Amino acid sequence: MAANYWESTQRRFWQFSKDELSQMREDLEKSDQNLVQMFPLPRRTHLNIYFNQQISRISKRLNIKQQAVATAQLYIKRFYSKVEIRRTNPYLVITTALYLACKMEECPQHIRMFVTEARSLWPDLLHVEVPRVGECEFFLISEMNSQLIVHQPYRTLTTLQSDLNLTPDETSLALSVINDHYMTDLPLLYPPHIIALTAILLSIVLRPNPVPGGNNAVNMAAAAAATLAQAQQSRSGAAGSGQTTPGGTEKDKQQEARFGKVQRFAAFLAESNVDIEGMIDCTQELISFYECHEQYNDKMTREQINRFVKARGLDKH
Repeated sequence: MAANYWESTQRRFWQFSKDELSQMREDLEKSDQNLVQMFPLPRRTHLNIYFNQQISRISKRLNIKQQAVATAQLYIKRFYSKVEIRRTNPYLVITTALYLACKMEECPQHIRMFVTEARSLWPDLLHVEVPRVGECEFFLISEMNSQLIVHQPYRTLTTLQSDLNLTPDETSLALSVINDHYMTDLPLLYPPHIIALTAILLSIVLRPNPVPGGNNAVNMAAAAAATLAQAQQSRSGAAGSGQTTPGGTEKDKQQEARFGKVQRFAAFLAESNVDIEGMIDCTQELISFYECHEQYNDKMTREQINRFVKARGLDKH
């Protein structure tokens, strides 16, 4: 792996602004307007959730490590930023992306194992032989311009775990947030370290309520925004005293400890050159994702995808 993210192809060619990404997708749909009108699809977040579920199904059967799964998810995002989804069989793309990611993340498995498991998981949607996966692999590599090295947020989390005195629960929660962000556009918008720091922030403010949603999502947004605002104020020399009133009960002491950790994290951000505005946007995107997740309809999403796969005969080859 290229040691320096800032000089990597990921940063130079696969990091976009929201406007750039939106324009790319709009251009793709304009080039295939008839297909788009004929086969409406769910909102993109719901597509991402469905793809994530399918990748998880096949990766669990093959015992594939999480880093390779994450790389596969990013390959799929890159590929579908260049190719209209309705022109492909997503189940073949998922299988091939995971096969390629395993090779790149140095945990390769034989191609026949992927073919066997894929045909077992999706017998009515994927009648594929080994040569077809090989062809699809070449297609993916070509569309990604052979730029296959991926920098992940996991390394930053591991590095900062001890520096920020994260508890095992906080580390586990941050890891879950990182895994979740692959179901959003964030991997195409922000550097890995921004994602990792946002995940750490959310892991601190989320405890002891680790499941976002409803009022908890609102509270999480408020707590995260306050922390990032404090970091910005500190950076500009306008920070408050940061003092807290000691509490008497055990619950008060736990809240004090968590508040103290949040304060220290805000100070850490203030002293760094981290893009705090980027973290604010990442936080908002993740909270929106969790709220959107609550509206996810698996049956409807699956049916809409399977409809164009079968109608266009993409399941036959």
